[in-house]
Amino acid sequence: MPSLRLLLPLLLVFAACKPEPEAPPPPNVVIIFADDLGYGDLSCYGQTRYGTPNLDRMAQQGVRFTNFYVPHPVCSASRAALLTGSYANRLGVYGAFMPTAKVGLNPEEVTLAELLKTRGYATAIYGKWHLGHLPPFLPTRQGFDDYFGLPFSNDMWPKHPNQANFQFPELPLIQGEDTLRYITDNQDSLTVWYTQHAVDFIDQHTEQPFFLYLAHSMPHVPLYVSDRFRGKSGAGLYGDVIMEIDWSVGEVLAALERNGLTDNTLVIFTSDNGPWLSYGTHSGVTGGLREGKGTCFEGGVRVPFIAQWPGKIPAGITQPMPAMTIDVFPTVAHWAGVLLPEAPIDGRDIRPLLTGEAEVDYAHSAYAFYYEGNQLQGLLSGDGRWKRYFPHTYRSLEGRKGRSDGLPIPYNYDTEIGDALYDLRHDFSEVTDVAAEQPDIMARLDSLAEGFREELGDALQKRSGRGQRPVGRVEEP
Repeated sequence: MPSLRLLLPLLLVFAACKPEPEAPPPPNVVIIFADDLGYGDLSCYGQTRYGTPNLDRMAQQGVRFTNFYVPHPVCSASRAALLTGSYANRLGVYGAFMPTAKVGLNPEEVTLAELLKTRGYATAIYGKWHLGHLPPFLPTRQGFDDYFGLPFSNDMWPKHPNQANFQFPELPLIQGEDTLRYITDNQDSLTVWYTQHAVDFIDQHTEQPFFLYLAHSMPHVPLYVSDRFRGKSGAGLYGDVIMEIDWSVGEVLAALERNGLTDNTLVIFTSDNGPWLSYGTHSGVTGGLREGKGTCFEGGVRVPFIAQWPGKIPAGITQPMPAMTIDVFPTVAHWAGVLLPEAPIDGRDIRPLLTGEAEVDYAHSAYAFYYEGNQLQGLLSGDGRWKRYFPHTYRSLEGRKGRSDGLPIPYNYDTEIGDALYDLRHDFSEVTDVAAEQPDIMARLDSLAEGFREELGDALQKRSGRGQRPVGRVEEP
């Protein structure tokens, strides 16, 4: 029998030759982004007039945030924040880009698609882009391999109610960088078209990690729905549209399941801002939150957020801690195993919030809300309790009800708020101003606001920020 002295070198050789266990593949990432969806528009957020069973099931199988935010209550700025992990005013992106705009997201900025491509991801966007419609700014120049959708909002077309002032051109539906057709009278297949492209993309990328950005044009006005869902909700056209979006989510989840990808795919559903209330029954509901899109009150910036990833995100979590779309970028980057860009971003890794870890600290000391150029209009404490407003004017219907025919009623754009503070834990509708009773909280939030002003500026105080970067511009000949 060989001695142990003779066997030991052989055992060491065998141990050295044993292959290392393979690292798990990076996760697929699916972000489904609705347009103008209200906090109270899903049945898992209290909607009772119709059901959203696929999104409800996502919430049951993953995590549902009750205090999730966007930093800007308007299209282009909100989308820039999601895709870069930065406050959009850091990037020079404000408001919503018009079809006449010669600006867009600066190609020097790193999008989530570009970041994930460094790890070998296939990338695609189907739906609304709205970060620049000219070739330098289109998604195929910003890290996306495939693109099918609208370059800006679906109301930016000749049939807009205010067309006499806007003079919008025909609305282009684009694939890659080539216009396929113009949207005229019939948009009833947008949600279906986007969904078909998304499902095909999943079916074609079962052997490669992928990032799918499904950015629905709905429920932004004008509302359209396919024949399959027209009249199905019993709650009017808006309810039909939401049910079709829920169907779309179900189709994406079914494609993942059919291809055996569910267990290695992070799926996120959220919205770019709250509902456009001036459109009456053609807009969503805030679920009791104050105001809506185009304001920094809770109804404009608090949105639904649901995420699932079996095995990583436990089922049935309700997360009351606050988070924001800027946090999606670094969180996905860490899960995918890629380094963050060299240029500063504002988001934080919120994996502990998504996975429901006990005793987790909040991610930020405060969240800022910017609108109307670069106005710092509001600030939320990091624990989500206190909402501080700085004096500004905002648009409001002041209690008036909208119409039911898809046409808007006018806002009062000169409604004013002064220095104000609300305790969202006990007053999430922002009814009672407690600034006078909470001087220490006001002082603490004012100090945190100064940090944002120094870094990002504040047009209300006519201040520029040291951390601001230029928007992308097309040079005029």
